[in-house]
Amino acid sequence: MAKRVQVVLNEDILSLGRNGDLVDVAPGYARNFLLPFGKAVPVTPAVMKQVEHRRAKEAERQATLKQDAVAFRTALDTIGRFTVKKQTGGDDVLFGTVTNGDVAEAIESATKKEVDRRDITVPDIHRTGSYKVQVKLHSEVTAEINLEVVSY
Repeated sequence: MAKRVQVVLNEDILSLGRNGDLVDVAPGYARNFLLPFGKAVPVTPAVMKQVEHRRAKEAERQATLKQDAVAFRTALDTIGRFTVKKQTGGDDVLFGTVTNGDVAEAIESATKKEVDRRDITVPDIHRTGSYKVQVKLHSEVTAEINLEVVSY
């Protein structure tokens, strides 16, 4: 089996890993591509110390983000119901549908905190009424909100 060398990545490389990852690569790949272009650095005790420090800071940052997400989920639960006003035709049928952006605007107007529309999962809504909507606040924290669709 060929000899492998360990390097620490300085940036995300699609087929290899993420920034700060310790990876084993072929010596030629490291020597001819990763090291000359600054995409990685060879493993030394000082570099390993920096990597551990960076990982600790990232873990601390993720814990803070998770706490903020849990607090925001509690705030969403406290509010309870969010309202979206849409134009309707006969029999309370909407002209169009309720989109993620509509829900994001309703959350933002009620909480004054911005939520990315891509993190909101809205069922197909074509009528007025009450619906459950999933909002992903963090990779480990999801909130379920009550959405009231009303006619204006």
